Amino acid sequence: MTATHPEGARRGRRPPPAAPPPADPPAPTTDAAEIARLEARIAKLEKINAVLIDRVERSVDSQANAFSLFQTTIGLERQVRLRTDELMNALRKVEQMNEQLLVAKDMAERANRSKTRFLAQAGHDLLQPLAAARLSSSALAELQKDADGRRLSRQVERALATIEGLLKTLLDISRLDAGVMVPQITSVGLGQLFADLVTDHAPVAERRGLRLTMMPSSAHVSTDPIMLTRILQNLIGNALRYTERGRVLVGARRRGRRVRIDVIDTGPGISEDQYATVFEEFHRGRGQTQDGEVGLGLGLSIVQRLADVLDHTVTLTSRVGRGTRFSIEIERADRPPTPTFSPAAVNALGRPGWGMAGALVAVIDNDPAVREATVELVRQWGCEAIPAAGAAGIIALVEENARRPDLLLVDYHLDDETGVEAIATMTEAWDQEVPAIVITADYGREIEERLAANGLELMRKPVKPAELRALMAHLLA
Repeated sequence: MTATHPEGARRGRRPPPAAPPPADPPAPTTDAAEIARLEARIAKLEKINAVLIDRVERSVDSQANAFSLFQTTIGLERQVRLRTDELMNALRKVEQMNEQLLVAKDMAERANRSKTRFLAQAGHDLLQPLAAARLSSSALAELQKDADGRRLSRQVERALATIEGLLKTLLDISRLDAGVMVPQITSVGLGQLFADLVTDHAPVAERRGLRLTMMPSSAHVSTDPIMLTRILQNLIGNALRYTERGRVLVGARRRGRRVRIDVIDTGPGISEDQYATVFEEFHRGRGQTQDGEVGLGLGLSIVQRLADVLDHTVTLTSRVGRGTRFSIEIERADRPPTPTFSPAAVNALGRPGWGMAGALVAVIDNDPAVREATVELVRQWGCEAIPAAGAAGIIALVEENARRPDLLLVDYHLDDETGVEAIATMTEAWDQEVPAIVITADYGREIEERLAANGLELMRKPVKPAELRALMAHLLA
């Protein structure tokens, strides 16, 4: 029996065919989208991974660099420590050397100060034997009658003069270094100063066949007379020493409120490259001297030092082969009052024997050699002499002979008293002042001021016989 649908059987029709089920999406299309999505995600993850890897790499590089820098820093620190240790050792050595140098410098300065004090204070003792020798030489020269004797006397005199110059030079340097040379500024007439200097150096110029001349001058300058004389003595002495032929000229020119003193020679000249060095110690750059004489090279050094003390300006101009001019510029000064002399004193200087014949001269010196030489010299001038080592000895001799001396020649540094004290003792004993000359090798200003305050004449050792005789004649007139 055939089964039929009741509804279909009832209507008499066959049922419609069933609708097909909905179709699924195509499989390939779904896979491509997923792949694309996954590829995009993978690309994003790759970018993130790349960024992370880059960061990691940078971090690793930074750590590596930091570690390298750390290692470098440790190495540098070690080197710095080593160099610091080396530097500290070097500094310690330098400090030790500095301490040694300071000790050596201190010792050298003490030795130099001792030397300076010794030379500055021992001038009297150094010049005493020379003073005796020069006085004895002068007395001996006056006794010579034949040419050979006079020639030998002149040689001795020149040798003593050379020694005197060297000693004075050394003493000048010592006093300058010690700071004991304090200028005493006064008005100094250049005319008489030039004349005296030319007279003093004339024998040297004559012996060397040179003309030593001066230009008369009425100018006065503000300076220390002793220091200026020393400056010009050195300049003139140098000019005569190095000039072979021609002349040496001393003169002065007024330049406003200043005066320029010139010492001009016709010597070998000085090249410009030596201008700055000729004033240094021990510099001898002008060639061989005429007679082979060799100096210490200290003369111009003393000139510069004295000029600095006096605040004078020293200049030099020269032409090689033609000559040299040394110049000193000094402030002008007013002319001081002209001293007056008694007619008796003027007449005495013109009489034979210089007004000293028969005069009794007391010679007081604690050095026997100087005392004997002075006695012999004044006796050659027609005087009578009584010697002693101090005031007491002279007073005793005067009481014995019942005659007071007409003139006193007194050394300043005696055994138990000074020359001023000895003169005061004799003046009190006789109740009468006697003309006196105090002679000393001490160049200190204190002595000069003390003698000036007591109205006493002063002469420096070594005494020049001609100057001593002129002063004695003046006092005895």
